[in-house]
Amino acid sequence: MSNVLNRRASVAQETRRTRRGRPLMAVQVAGELLITLGVIAVLFVAWQLWWTNVEADAAQESAVKQFVQQHQAPIPDASAAPAPAAPSAPADPANVPVASAPAHGAAIGVVYIPRFGANYSRPIIEGTSPDVIDTLGLGRYAGTAMPGAVGNFAMAGHRQTHGAVLDNIHTLVPGDKIYVQTADGFYTYVFRNQEIVLPDRTDVIAPVPTQPGVAPDQRLLTMTSCNPRFGSEERIIAYSVFDSWQPLSAGPPAAIAQQLAALQGKG
Repeated sequence: MSNVLNRRASVAQETRRTRRGRPLMAVQVAGELLITLGVIAVLFVAWQLWWTNVEADAAQESAVKQFVQQHQAPIPDASAAPAPAAPSAPADPANVPVASAPAHGAAIGVVYIPRFGANYSRPIIEGTSPDVIDTLGLGRYAGTAMPGAVGNFAMAGHRQTHGAVLDNIHTLVPGDKIYVQTADGFYTYVFRNQEIVLPDRTDVIAPVPTQPGVAPDQRLLTMTSCNPRFGSEERIIAYSVFDSWQPLSAGPPAAIAQQLAALQGKG
């Protein structure tokens, strides 16, 4: 009889241990799942903020070199005495070439922004869909002006991922020069101002920014990106005004001559 009672007591004790263990096991499984999800989240963030930049940087550097080597510009001899500076004069509108828009995904040129670093150069590609701006650099909004044209030459680029082409857009200061190289030559724009808007403000890329339907009489360059730097709740918009143009045969503006020489393999 005692053996039967002992067995019953043992079974009851084991049952109680099993019942107590089940919640503990559930907590352990949930904890392991949370850790796994945390690791996946960290890896995803690392991929977004690091690996997409690595891949895009390589693609963009290759695209820049390919473009500038296909469209060679003479580089002044740095050892020669500098020539006297000619008085600056506004470019004759009749002599500023404006190319036709290329096919989606084709190269338009290269942009140089010294404020973003002495070696900053990025490709300008037709289109703003992910296949362009996630890999190839700055994308021109289809339907906006081409470089040098009257109207609004508008571009978009990422700020923190996929090459972070406009990461430092907030550092621009009025008067900063922005140089755009195309197959025809070099267009110089001067940064004017910037503003923060909501994502639905498509009027910022109108021919006259924020004034849809108004006929333009200026040559503008507008760059758009997400804001804040690690978010996308807003858009940061940077406006620049056309200043001058010089043909490819005249060589690059002095501010980017050394950089261009290196890209052309002459540095």
